[in-house]
Amino acid sequence: MADGTVGPVTRTPPMVTYSYGESPECVADLRVPAAAPRACVVLLHGGYWRDRYRRDVMEPLAESLAADGIATWNVEYRRVGSGGGVPRTIDDVAAAIEYLAQLAQLREAGLGPVILVGHSAGAHLALCAAGRHRRRGSPSVGAAAVVALCAVCDLERAAREGLSNRAAVDFAGGEPDHWPLLYAEASPPRLLPLGVPYLLLHGMADDSVPWQLSADFHQRAIEAGDHGDLLLLEEVGRFEPIDPATPAGQRVLAWIDELLEQG
Repeated sequence: MADGTVGPVTRTPPMVTYSYGESPECVADLRVPAAAPRACVVLLHGGYWRDRYRRDVMEPLAESLAADGIATWNVEYRRVGSGGGVPRTIDDVAAAIEYLAQLAQLREAGLGPVILVGHSAGAHLALCAAGRHRRRGSPSVGAAAVVALCAVCDLERAAREGLSNRAAVDFAGGEPDHWPLLYAEASPPRLLPLGVPYLLLHGMADDSVPWQLSADFHQRAIEAGDHGDLLLLEEVGRFEPIDPATPAGQRVLAWIDELLEQG
């Protein structure tokens, strides 16, 4: 400060890595504030489900949320090239979320309501996790809300349009016409209604995932009886929404804050 005094220092809680499954890829990083957490945000990174992309891309968002009194659970999962695919990757994410029940028991104050936040292919996984009860029964750890950033909202459409060199086909192990039941379980539109509030935020300058996927999913979700928000941001690309230093990233944090304030 100009007068020589020192202002309050925001400290990021220490990070602890846990294994939630048998695969070396099934790990996640937990940050918990010293005070009772306002919530626990599950972070799911993108990368079109390919193994060359990892959870480190979500670290700035994890640190920002944790510094704001929110516990974060930054999840790694098996990806194409490291044992992943449908349904293994989707099951990994479900197992990671279920593991939070054990971690909450270790803390007297618990971890608070669970909010799923995913980016790109990770947003697909977040939507699948939010709607998993439609196919697999009620989980022990349910989501209070889901935030899907630049989401690959529709696995079938992504496969038919050949997005990112047919990444969806590789992830699913075949074309939609060959595996209709598999796509029915792994494509978010087939899991509607989600039954929880959602935010779909998509940069209209995203050159990897068309923003129309989020717009179309929003329309289908509303028609199915869900309630959520769609934010299409002009001149915003693929990575700004997961950067808390950008206006797009600030919109994400503000939406989560408002959700928690509303209780």
